Amino acid sequence: MINHLVAPSLLAANFLKLDQEIQLVNQSEADWLHIDVMDGKFVPNISFGFPILNAIKEKCQKPLDVHLMIVEPEKYIARFRDHGAEIITVHVETCPHLHNTIQGIKATGAKAGVALNPHTPIIQIEHVLEDLDLVLVMSVNPGFGGQKFIYQTLVKLEELRERIIVRNLPTYIEVDGGVGLHNAEKILQSGANVLVAGSSVFKSPDPQNAISQLKSIGIDTIMV
Repeated sequence: MINHLVAPSLLAANFLKLDQEIQLVNQSEADWLHIDVMDGKFVPNISFGFPILNAIKEKCQKPLDVHLMIVEPEKYIARFRDHGAEIITVHVETCPHLHNTIQGIKATGAKAGVALNPHTPIIQIEHVLEDLDLVLVMSVNPGFGGQKFIYQTLVKLEELRERIIVRNLPTYIEVDGGVGLHNAEKILQSGANVLVAGSSVFKSPDPQNAISQLKSIGIDTIMV
């Protein structure tokens, strides 16, 4: 039995004060720092590149949880690992050779994750589930922060948890999008054990306390 993890999403941080925002995360109860990498093709936005990631690596004391919302992610896996990524998550929608991409991530020594958009069914990762360290269930349409949680996600979480339990796997279930104190408990009850929180942390008057509150929810929840 382990407690759930909290991964603040840097996408919601104040970009003019990234050094201070990272130090805030360092001093908090956060477990990982979630970094969304966008290419303007797979999603309609562009975010962090390698120079920024390298600077983050130098300052951040938490594992970097890097979410690649990009096309052809297999071309860049080694570079993201070299720039500090400890967890690398790709989208099933962008990987025609998903098993090979997962093995490529693992070959770098990073943990391998696969993300599912809100419309993508769990069946899409049925045949690679045993190879994954993490499944990221998107609870908003990817590309922008501050969106409202799609509550149909809870049904998907329950289905995913059942499949993981049946296989007796240690796979993390991560949820990203619209996560906050108002719905975190229900998300955990539905099967998640990693909460990605952006606006609910960095837009809070007291971000460290917001992280602490997210960590304290469902403290005795049994994780898969």
